[in-house]
Amino acid sequence: MTVYLVGAGPGDPGLLTRRGAALLEVAEVVVYDRLAHPSLLDLAPSTAERINVGKAPGAVEMDQDGINAVLVDRGVAGKTVVRLKGGDPFVFGRGGEEAEALAAAGVAFEVVPGITSAIAAPAYAGIPVTHRGLSTHVTVVTGHEDPAKGTTDTDWAALARAGGTLVILMGAGHLADIAARLIDGGRPPETPVAAVRWGTLPEQRTIRATLATVADAGVRAPSAIVVGSVAALDLAWFEARPLFGRTVVITRAREQASALRARLELLGAEVVELPTIVLEPLDFALPKLGRYSWLVVTSANGVDALFDRGLAPAGLDARALADLKVAAIGPGTAAALERRGIRADLVPERFIAESLLDRFPGPETAGARVLLARAEQARDVLPDGLAELGYSVDVLPVYRTVRAVPAPDQLERVRAGRIDAITFTSSSTVTGFCDLVGPLPDPQPLVVSIGPITSTTARDRGIRVDVEADPHSVDGLVDALVGALPEAGGSADQK
Repeated sequence: MTVYLVGAGPGDPGLLTRRGAALLEVAEVVVYDRLAHPSLLDLAPSTAERINVGKAPGAVEMDQDGINAVLVDRGVAGKTVVRLKGGDPFVFGRGGEEAEALAAAGVAFEVVPGITSAIAAPAYAGIPVTHRGLSTHVTVVTGHEDPAKGTTDTDWAALARAGGTLVILMGAGHLADIAARLIDGGRPPETPVAAVRWGTLPEQRTIRATLATVADAGVRAPSAIVVGSVAALDLAWFEARPLFGRTVVITRAREQASALRARLELLGAEVVELPTIVLEPLDFALPKLGRYSWLVVTSANGVDALFDRGLAPAGLDARALADLKVAAIGPGTAAALERRGIRADLVPERFIAESLLDRFPGPETAGARVLLARAEQARDVLPDGLAELGYSVDVLPVYRTVRAVPAPDQLERVRAGRIDAITFTSSSTVTGFCDLVGPLPDPQPLVVSIGPITSTTARDRGIRVDVEADPHSVDGLVDALVGALPEAGGSADQK
């Protein structure tokens, strides 16, 4: 039995340590704070018990004594418990109190440090907490002490005299008083101040002021507040990314969304996953491949379904395709084939069925056959066109798309128009989106389509398509989005 006090980092889930991720993957119980990114909970097994003990100003799910009791109870029961705490457990995270309670109860525990927001939030705002010629030391202090004490342990006058960089956590609610105390202690009123709210997350905003003006600057929790000469530095990188401050909706099936989401988040977007379809592999009998001259695959999903279920339970061996030529409808499909050890013989310049037909050679022998692996419901352009070329075509449905059930809060956000752009990667995502969401909000967000067939479906459903990917791929979609969506613009001071 072990309880792991794990630092979740400052907010960006990518800043979780490898040790923390490994422990979440085997956790039986996860006890988490409000500042731990929700996606981190997805690392835990679906069977793990998840207990929300988050605290926010004016709202407490569970007090500290209750949290300690939960940790001891689950630990004594022999569970593998991850206590997921924002930032670092031992930097104003009350991890020491939890460790004391576990030690007193004889429960084994381990501390897994996390990246503290005291360092990370300024770094994401382009503010080094130490800098040659400006600051040789940094002090981290809480701006919110235990109100039950009735006294303060923080000597603000001494901190004012100490100079260097001062980073204040949990101080937004007392900032006017703190600034006044620092000025009274000798810090000049013109001392630069930067308050980084929601540091490391797409919602990050940086307010810059001085000690004399920061009380009226609108600083709100949760913010890391930097006081000192370094706060005047603006080595912007995070907030300067092309999609920073923009919210983009992904309508792809969850199984496909990871690559697109990663690309968009790397460019600074906040991504709302609204999967409108779910992919379901079908049971099928793989025909004798020796009868065919060509195998045609129309999507990466088709590749995966074909290979994973083609000769269950072992799957399809690439060597079984040695005597066939293989055609892929686009680079994504071709890449999926390469991952399975197959290099496509034919990939059209435009990634649609019509373009594939334009390049498809005629049959070398009478009665040549083509095996077409595709979704259960799809356009008949390919089988009809191949038949006109003189081939006998066998259509093999290997997966189907069914309606998804998205999270209610995400659905409501889209309906309310609190988004900047929507991406569609197939006709089925358009159809599913329209059936789930209904009419788009007015004014309509930017709509980006992956290709002409998807665009036609969108227009048929009354959606204005603002830009179409060229090439018709995920990379092309992202490039089109970046080119069409104006940058959020303006300095964070004005936001």
